[in-house]
Amino acid sequence: MNAPATAAAIATLGAAERSARQAEVVAALAGLLPSHALLWQAEDTVPYECDGLTAYRQTPLAVALPETEAQVAAVLKVCHALKVPVVARGAGTGLSGGAMPHGQGLVLSLAKFNKIVGIDRHARTATVQCGVRNLAISEAAAPLGLYYAPDPSSQIACTIGGNVAENSGGVHCLKYGLTLHNVMRVRGFTASGEPVVFGSQALDGAGLDLLPLVIGSEGMLAVTIEVTVKLVPKPLLARCIMASFDDIRKAGDAVAAIIAAGIIPAGLEMMDKPMTAAVEDFVHAGYDLNAQAILLCESDGTPDEVAEEIDRMLDVLSGCGASRMEVSRDEAQRLKFWSGRKNAFPASGRISPDYMCMDSTIPRKRLADILLAIQAMEKKYGLNCCNVFHAGDGNLHPLILFDANDPDQLHRCELFGADILETSVALGGTVTGEHGVGVEKLSSMCVQFAPGEREQMFALKRAFDPQELLNPGKVIPTLHRCAEYGKMHVKKGLLPFPELERF
Repeated sequence: MNAPATAAAIATLGAAERSARQAEVVAALAGLLPSHALLWQAEDTVPYECDGLTAYRQTPLAVALPETEAQVAAVLKVCHALKVPVVARGAGTGLSGGAMPHGQGLVLSLAKFNKIVGIDRHARTATVQCGVRNLAISEAAAPLGLYYAPDPSSQIACTIGGNVAENSGGVHCLKYGLTLHNVMRVRGFTASGEPVVFGSQALDGAGLDLLPLVIGSEGMLAVTIEVTVKLVPKPLLARCIMASFDDIRKAGDAVAAIIAAGIIPAGLEMMDKPMTAAVEDFVHAGYDLNAQAILLCESDGTPDEVAEEIDRMLDVLSGCGASRMEVSRDEAQRLKFWSGRKNAFPASGRISPDYMCMDSTIPRKRLADILLAIQAMEKKYGLNCCNVFHAGDGNLHPLILFDANDPDQLHRCELFGADILETSVALGGTVTGEHGVGVEKLSSMCVQFAPGEREQMFALKRAFDPQELLNPGKVIPTLHRCAEYGKMHVKKGLLPFPELERF
């Protein structure tokens, strides 16, 4: 969690040299795009300086807003010839800086690719352009009794292209899977503007299965233009249990116990007391404000299936020491329960000038351990943290509250975030779950992956993008960066850095 990797390179480029480079790029693109689809004046490019991670910002040389696939290909070919870095951007709702511009590059906005190409009710698929909002897919499929299962909290705004880039999940990912499990085909362009297709609309495709590579690749391998997703039937019934616990460890153990009992809920989410208080004041979902933690456990299916599963979960929760349990009496109350979880981020924004949303994954059985560790970190760094988890699959979303106008608070927030990520690794987890690495977790990747592993990642990127022009300087830390991070690590008072002895 340091400054963007491109900062040093940008600093060496003088104002006059940057202006000349900008003029060259704009002139080369002006003949390919309508005037309204090419932005380069400062007041026009500033809105693109960051994504949902506002702590790091950078203005690009220009922003292209193509309206046709031919324009996308032409823009990429020109940038490839001029060796101009390209950062593809959707709705800009990402939380790891994955869409932050390159200071010497172009932002390729794909917001205008927002058409639903078609829905096949028999195959239960939808083919959509990359700029289609996640929720819009389910809205379009609703008349057919179908919907798209992955539902990130930003689904009202985030686009399917961004979901593919980050392998997004959501509150129902435990039962229905992440983006990876719900996408059949991705079509787009390589860095050089050549068309490329990953996956197939059939059950299987010829040759190597490269679809899992592009999903979660954070825009480093190709530019996504069109996606074919799976649709699932809307369940006849869904009910949600809100369970309160007077102890964090009891709540964490309950999550593991539900899965151990052979139950796969449609949703299994956890919130700690500070987060519960923040969202209850915002949406009035009926949460128990006295609980140290609450669980939302959802079952969906036929009425008989739901009734049986709800009873089984109530037994498990009771056995784990739940102090209060309430089952949604109707659809309105079920949606109310979920409204709090879905509004965790905006609720946090109401109580703090800024927040940094972390994203790591740990084994389910260590949920209580990470929560207790975060409580100790709050005292260590002098900052508060609200916690919300995709508890069912161990995906954490701690929200560190701070004021970005105070450089010292930002610095302490960065250290706090790095500590959470590294503690997650120490507990047997990983530094990211569904928000990606971007620039935010670049240094933390040094902790989890050895030099040889990182070089394999670079080799894969070079196989698709030999000039390393697509979203460069993100996701994969260089050997030099990890060496510098390792030297500074112990001084920061963080966990022992296992890579330190290698340098």
